[in-house]
Amino acid sequence: MSEMIATRDAYGQTLVELGRENPKVVVLDADLSGSTKTGVFGKEFPERFFNAGIAEANMVGMAAGLAVGGMIPFASTFAVFAAGRAFEQIRQSLAYPKVNVKVVATHAGITVGEDGGSHQAVEDLAIMRALPNMTVLCPADGPETSAAIRAAAAFQGPVYIRLGRSKVPVVFPADCTFNIGRGATLREGSDISFVTTGLMTAMAITAAQILEAVGISARVIHLGTIKPIDAELVLKAARETGAIVTAEEHSVIGGLGSAVCEVLAEGWPVPVERVGLHDVFGQSGTGDELLAHYGLTPAHLVEAAERVLQRK
Repeated sequence: MSEMIATRDAYGQTLVELGRENPKVVVLDADLSGSTKTGVFGKEFPERFFNAGIAEANMVGMAAGLAVGGMIPFASTFAVFAAGRAFEQIRQSLAYPKVNVKVVATHAGITVGEDGGSHQAVEDLAIMRALPNMTVLCPADGPETSAAIRAAAAFQGPVYIRLGRSKVPVVFPADCTFNIGRGATLREGSDISFVTTGLMTAMAITAAQILEAVGISARVIHLGTIKPIDAELVLKAARETGAIVTAEEHSVIGGLGSAVCEVLAEGWPVPVERVGLHDVFGQSGTGDELLAHYGLTPAHLVEAAERVLQRK
């Protein structure tokens, strides 16, 4: 995991590739194309790129119209604006009528860093997961982001894709595939399972290596799709390891941890520890400082594993 790529960078590159392959792909942005990396598409395909300005709600409406007209729109802004400012339009114009728009939200989570709590979306997965008809994705790294963007383009219906600002370790091969609704077992284990998403997947792999050194066998399951969740894979982990630690750069309320607990409560209850933000907003600081402050590091995952094993 030595290579580092920002998921937003992989997004921008993949958009250009899709634009060359499919003339129906169009891109919209809300005056943040330099940050969301959609600007690289706009430079190559100016006739298929639309800057809505600082008008996120209008951007979603524009995207809906383009989709109804047969195009495949990717609409991007920061996650806090997509899930927040444009929520009503995403609900009414995309999710309710099942309109084929891909909302790709960058700068999610606390690793936005110095911009502070006002710009750090820690509730967007919960908001989007609650919407009927909405598919919710949260890839782990650059290669999986590329595969997820391609899968979303081929998928019929509204999709929310959560991406980040900072560079993150590469855990998937360059030629990986993305199957919406299916998770991936990245490391086998028999004593406990980490069920993770986004940048926390790389953290869990490191934590599993630390635990291995002290004789604890930890499985690592990555869920690049939050909704529909891969219930079969989660239940298999519960039956075979008997204890679960979830990890997300998001509130533990309504996100991955909640989704996993819902599956387990109905299918195979086992002890669970949820690693994430516990009913708090973020604050200003570097990404690494904030991950440490809020307990989102391999060391904290190891501690969570040790706690849940005591309850097994």
